[in-house]
Amino acid sequence: MKLTRCAFLLLPGFGLQTLAGAMEALAAAAQLLDGEAYESLLLGPQREIAASTGARLQCLTLAEQTPALDAIFVVSDGAWQAALAPALLPCLRDGAARGLVLGGLGTGAAWLAEAGLLRGYRATLSWPHGAALAERHPDILLSQHLYELDRDRLSSAGQQASQDLLLAWLGQRHGERMAQELAMALGLERLRGRDEQQRQTGRIAGNNGGSAKLAEAVALMEANLGEPLATEDIAGLVGVSRRQLERLFKQHLDTLPARWYLGLRLERARRMLRQTSQSVLQIGLSCGFATASHFSNAYRAGFGCTPREERSRQSQAWRTPHEDSP
Repeated sequence: MKLTRCAFLLLPGFGLQTLAGAMEALAAAAQLLDGEAYESLLLGPQREIAASTGARLQCLTLAEQTPALDAIFVVSDGAWQAALAPALLPCLRDGAARGLVLGGLGTGAAWLAEAGLLRGYRATLSWPHGAALAERHPDILLSQHLYELDRDRLSSAGQQASQDLLLAWLGQRHGERMAQELAMALGLERLRGRDEQQRQTGRIAGNNGGSAKLAEAVALMEANLGEPLATEDIAGLVGVSRRQLERLFKQHLDTLPARWYLGLRLERARRMLRQTSQSVLQIGLSCGFATASHFSNAYRAGFGCTPREERSRQSQAWRTPHEDSP
């Protein structure tokens, strides 16, 4: 049996959902494929790495002997950390010299760029950091897409986009039919294409006339959809007053922060209704709605139908792929 080993190089503050989505895709592939297995390993600059949620994962350190690898994915969810560079950059350059597939999840592409491994490649990363990376590395073909696959360099934004990237990569290796079967095994209705845009990048990114404080505020909102933050808390975290934050939203997005935040939560709920098999109540709770009636009323006001009506519209789309699968 052929074994493909994929290492996830975790950096402090990494996104737990970003890591989980990618590893779930590999685990599903290991179950469905005949004659080939995928193994996931966790690496880190030290033995224990804390995620953005505070959860701590045990890793092999870069100084330890690791099994022969086929791919390394850098999992990061924050800005450049210069103190980690002496340990990480030689590891990535060595992987490139050995012909490994190299990937960046969340803001992991920034590390590949710093190692000089993305010159002339298409790449993407979580959008609040795109402007800084484009200015620092103008030789990269930076996109605002959910993910990019360019030869042996892979990159994606965080959270669900990492799973989209791994499914697309597995589809390249084993065929589109296998990718579709993997998506069904993971409870997804469809495979998202790489050319789908990250949310709000074009309107908010600082190099397009937006505000860095506004981008930070929206990033906080998108990172806290399940437990929404108060407008005052968001303003304090980005270093402005509530009134200043409201002016920024009005100037650039023509709305108030609370309305924008609600829109993000409703958009996430709609995607989950269409792409997962979770119950309506589970989806409402995961998008920050305390009760089913609150979720239903807000959804109807936003989209003109209830969550259950939205789900019923997708029922035929759910049935058809399962009926057609072998």
